[in-house]
Amino acid sequence: METVKFKTNIKCGGCIATVTPFLNEAVGEGHWQVDVQNPSKVLTAETTTATAAQVKQAIEKAGFKAEPLN
Repeated sequence: METVKFKTNIKCGGCIATVTPFLNEAVGEGHWQVDVQNPSKVLTAETTTATAAQVKQAIEKAGFKAEPLN
């Protein structure tokens, strides 16, 4: 299992609700979370099949920005 992290502009519960179907499809329900308390709004995803690029694409498809964190 690989853990990937992204700095995002997902900032509230409404934003999380918008991105949920896209991320559930990409990495699976319960395999991702967004820390909206963190100033960088860090999204952490644990993937077994999706690549970091696919997670980023899912976030962007939902209308949000994502920059990889190392």
